[in-house]
Amino acid sequence: MKQKIGTIKNSISHLELDERVLTQNTLILAQEGSGKTHLANIIRNFVMDHDVPTLYLDFSDPDIDGIEARYKEHKAFFYIRFEESEAFDTAFCDAVARREHIYMAVNPSFFGNKRDVKSRLSQTIQKPELLDHYYYFFHEIALLNAFYNKFEDFMYYMLSLVTLKKFGLTFLTQPHQIFEDQKVKLVFSYLYIGKCSNTDYYDADLRTLPMHTFVHQHREDKRTLLFNTIYTNTVMINH
Repeated sequence: MKQKIGTIKNSISHLELDERVLTQNTLILAQEGSGKTHLANIIRNFVMDHDVPTLYLDFSDPDIDGIEARYKEHKAFFYIRFEESEAFDTAFCDAVARREHIYMAVNPSFFGNKRDVKSRLSQTIQKPELLDHYYYFFHEIALLNAFYNKFEDFMYYMLSLVTLKKFGLTFLTQPHQIFEDQKVKLVFSYLYIGKCSNTDYYDADLRTLPMHTFVHQHREDKRTLLFNTIYTNTVMINH
């Protein structure tokens, strides 16, 4: 079944996606070649199977020929490259109105360098039609400082974004020392199912995990004033 995405190490149990994924947020933090794109595609297919349109923002700014085939297999795949033009605005709004599954290539320099100035890119991805109807993916931020002068500021921007959204968000990135900053860990504790403060992401055990093997963390889904219990398992993802 599609919701069974992997096997929990040292167990016969499976890691399964459920409808909670549609509204909660996911962090995939892994080295290049570890399988995070594959894992994100599994989540994307699950979201699409529930008739929720997806907006996939790829900040490596690829041409359509540079995108993995697995993302283009869906009949509703719609590629567009972000630019500050009226032609882009028209084509993008038309795709959103049709509820296309949009794959948008983005140069990260289009984000503003000041938190209090909303760039045209920020305005685009905060359109009410997207916030109300779309599940977001943010993929491969290679130039962290291209978003804001400090990466912490980008995290606070993300916090403001996800509090406006009806559906969830999946964030893919490679490890960086900024994830060990206590303020950033606190933001991730609010944002994501996987809680940064429970793991040192530069620990040797994590850096040497085999391909398609992840340390999976999720927070207990209960409303409390304090952080809920975090459950941790090592999972081998189906591929």
